[in-house]
Amino acid sequence: MPKVTVDGQEIEVPDGATVLQACELAGKEIPRFCYHERLSIAGNCRMCLVEVKPGPPKPQASCALPATEGQEIRTDSQMVKTAREGVMEFLLINHPLDCPICDQGGECDLQDQAVAYGRGGSRYHENKRAVTEKYMGPLIKTIMTRCIHCTRCVRFSEEVAGVDEIGALYRGEDMQITTYLEQAAQHELSANVIDLCPVGALTSRPYAFEARPWELKKTLSIDVSDAVGANIRLDSRGREVMRALPRINDDVNEEWLSDKGRYMVDGLTRRRLDKVWIRKRGKLQQATWEEAFKAIARAKPGKSIAAIAGDLVDCETMFAARKLLGAMGSGLLEGRQTGMDYPADNLAAMAFNSTFAGIETADAILIVGSQVRHEAALVNVRLRKAARRGAKVFVVGPQWETTYPAEFLGEDVSVLGNLPAEVAEVFDKAERPAVIVGAGGLAAGAFEPALALAQGWSREGWNGFNVLHTAAARMGGLMLGYAQKGGMAEVAKAEPKVVLALGADEVDWSAFDKSLKVYIGHHGDKGAHAADIILPGATYAEKDGTYVNTEGRVQFAEKAVFAPGDAREDWTILRALADALGVEVGFDSFAELQSAMIAEVPALGVEGLADLGPLPKAAKGGKGKGGTISYPVADFYLTNPIARASAVMQRCSAELARGEEILEAAE
Repeated sequence: MPKVTVDGQEIEVPDGATVLQACELAGKEIPRFCYHERLSIAGNCRMCLVEVKPGPPKPQASCALPATEGQEIRTDSQMVKTAREGVMEFLLINHPLDCPICDQGGECDLQDQAVAYGRGGSRYHENKRAVTEKYMGPLIKTIMTRCIHCTRCVRFSEEVAGVDEIGALYRGEDMQITTYLEQAAQHELSANVIDLCPVGALTSRPYAFEARPWELKKTLSIDVSDAVGANIRLDSRGREVMRALPRINDDVNEEWLSDKGRYMVDGLTRRRLDKVWIRKRGKLQQATWEEAFKAIARAKPGKSIAAIAGDLVDCETMFAARKLLGAMGSGLLEGRQTGMDYPADNLAAMAFNSTFAGIETADAILIVGSQVRHEAALVNVRLRKAARRGAKVFVVGPQWETTYPAEFLGEDVSVLGNLPAEVAEVFDKAERPAVIVGAGGLAAGAFEPALALAQGWSREGWNGFNVLHTAAARMGGLMLGYAQKGGMAEVAKAEPKVVLALGADEVDWSAFDKSLKVYIGHHGDKGAHAADIILPGATYAEKDGTYVNTEGRVQFAEKAVFAPGDAREDWTILRALADALGVEVGFDSFAELQSAMIAEVPALGVEGLADLGPLPKAAKGGKGKGGTISYPVADFYLTNPIARASAVMQRCSAELARGEEILEAAE
């Protein structure tokens, strides 16, 4: 490890570190526009200039200069100060004075660094250049006259997303950043370029002119649009969530967020259930809470009551329903709405055991029944990293457009029992082989043969068997017992008098014609349309809650805003329902509920990866029966009730998924 001196302070830096990283280790702030920790080095903005000895007597770009033994680095000399002022002056020659009307205002790197490192005025008075606007789709608003050509957006698209959609045209003063043929950026991570852009060239189209950052209340939350559990920050004003932004968590989402997780938040205020409804003579009519609870009590369910958990539900809500059913003497709990049935008694067999960070180190990956780009866009980023490091990727299932080299082996589960010899050889020789089973694979019966393969390729200190769920509530539900042997068919066969649908919108309700269907949820979606009684609940943004991602990682989301109208937090509805049914559930506050949940399932009380125990042994001769795989996600943008209520997601679905042409008003 080389030793360098930064402004008189001697420090030791890791091998391969740059001068910029050495300065940061010494606690010095180095301004930069093009450099980003997760992207390749471009060295084209020149803002990170420092003075280095030995070396030429001129400022040098610290982002592209390796730190070597004995270097003396100065970040505060007059030479450096003058050089940075000059670079900033050049950057501002063509940059328009848009700050008062620019959405980047208040969180703009150029603004901040111009104040900290720029001169008090400019010596240039020529006309500024102008660039025609580009169209990058319904999510990204472009004002490319502001662009300073840092190329962060280009490098992100090529290196992280793996989609070569953004690039540079022309040279010198004529250079322009654009999408090819000026089409919309059509991938699931496109809006991350908004966070990366250090100026106001790429901003959020749906959020344009909505609010300034200092007006917003910031709340730490978890993305529930998929099972990755990306860490997000909800920015709200009054009772409305204005936007969702990613938080840095290297173990989960790094600092990226899928477009759906970022933009479905406008659906939080649309199609909301904010009143109690009871179906009378075939039509839903407005009612009071008291009338609804009396109607449920009149059904006298006794032990004949079931609870079905939806995809977006928090663990506290599921536990409250479990306590209610337990007090009634029922154990009919299910969370796999679409009827899947797989052995759920071993949690390790249902988790992403390699972890998201760990899958990057795999050198051979077999994906079974998962269209990863649509089911977990941020896991696809990790798989692309593994492929760029040399991992070989094979897919069993219908073909889809991968962002890395991959070989498709067939669409039937029977392929797993008879892998081509050259494929089997790759996994036999691999040091860290991994198998990823998606929801499509589980539905087609791929669990046993995939587990058998993974155990045949087992390596000491490495667990390569992974299940990739699609629902934010799935792992939490499995930990709380929301899985019947026989799946949803077993619940329907029991013919319960009352079914509590906890935000369950993907169920085939025709199997429950004889049951009183009570929907506790937040949107007028499929579940509400089928319900006999609707009790308005709260979304993930309107309540505190615990979520467990597909890795088995326990995470906590905080309440950002209040639910609208008569809507209440779900656990309070279940607590009041217990009184109406005349049973004791043992909690009267959220703190008591959470304590009771942690007492019964201690893993839910510790944030981070839960200890799910060892994998079970695969069944002997676990080659499984054949079954054609199909993927559960038909439209990436419309997978849950919040997204289906979102005007932004509907437009994305129409334009990006279905290829419809969106006309402007004047057209």
